[in-house]
Amino acid sequence: MKEYLQISPVIDWQHPEIIKCAHQISLGHQTPEAIAKACFEWVRDEICHSFDYQMNPVTWRASDVLKHKTGYCYAKSHLLAALLRANQIPTGFCYQRLSIDDQGAPYSLHGFNAIYLPEFGWYRVDARGNKAGVNAQFTPPHEQLAFQTQFPEEANFPAILAEPLPLVVESLQAQTTWDDMLRHLPDISLDAAPNHGLLP
Repeated sequence: MKEYLQISPVIDWQHPEIIKCAHQISLGHQTPEAIAKACFEWVRDEICHSFDYQMNPVTWRASDVLKHKTGYCYAKSHLLAALLRANQIPTGFCYQRLSIDDQGAPYSLHGFNAIYLPEFGWYRVDARGNKAGVNAQFTPPHEQLAFQTQFPEEANFPAILAEPLPLVVESLQAQTTWDDMLRHLPDISLDAAPNHGLLP
């Protein structure tokens, strides 16, 4: 479980502002489940999804997501992991492959988290931010993610990774504006998924 608590250049949870924020959110909450829910709801509701709000810059490092208060789904998952790891709650990264426009191709990856809760085990949550047609919640053991798969080329990958996919981080690092990122969303075909650790 140690790898799901580690620090990295992306999940820089020992940054003073991350530690400060993680402490503030956890105040008054006694259990890992309560702290995890508070952190999830804070990132979901207080950090703007870059596309929904058409906000720059494109963020990837957890502390930058916190600083700029915006990020794509992947970046928001990086911040949530950092806040939870700062509270010593193991957190990993999960991905779906989804249709970008809900009409089939083209497709892109969608990023979210899995949290280890002592009472329930691994529990997946999606802090991308709610809006019309999107209602992600924290209600273990029931899973309520932002999106469901509906096309054969979509996928709900079962892997829980200790670090974000390098392909995703590189995509975020390569773009500077929300609309550039929208045109260069990362994707992994179902055939290639095992090579990235997403499928056995």
